[in-house]
Amino acid sequence: MEYYNYIKSLHLIFVITWFAGLFYIPRLFVYQIEAFHKASPEKEILGKQLKLMAKRLWFIITWPSAILATIFAVLLLVIQPFWLEQGWMHVKLTFVVLLFAYHFKTHHIFKQLQNDVVKWTSNQMRLWNEGSTLILFSVVFLVILKNSINWIFGVIGVFALAIILMLGFKIYKRYRAKKNEE
Repeated sequence: MEYYNYIKSLHLIFVITWFAGLFYIPRLFVYQIEAFHKASPEKEILGKQLKLMAKRLWFIITWPSAILATIFAVLLLVIQPFWLEQGWMHVKLTFVVLLFAYHFKTHHIFKQLQNDVVKWTSNQMRLWNEGSTLILFSVVFLVILKNSINWIFGVIGVFALAIILMLGFKIYKRYRAKKNEE
């Protein structure tokens, strides 16, 4: 029990670094996709450098952080198993499953781009980039609020945030299109 706060601190640190990787990797994917459509030699130079950056971020920061965050989370639940009896924890763990699904799909996209297989547009990847943001907001509200009525409002707030992000994305897309026309 005396180690609980140390384990919790380590869990939070690795959750933060995991999310940092999940926030940045799709941005690198956007640049990779855009570089893929450039003319030589810019395409090859940028592509090689962006692949290296993505590989380092993914395997040196993001994957290890995901694994360590999970290990420390399991340790926390072993030390405090009563958390598993809480309704908010069930919802949080559902979001964690969604986070892993997002992570695995991002890994799939990573492997494709490392092999010069481009199936997404840069705009689609910008939208994909918001997935981890929505999960983060949901989990933070759940963990902080815990009360069922409050976390319900928190989740509703996350959906409102998703709508705002989509509107912002559409406005940015129009801005880019207008800028490219000039």
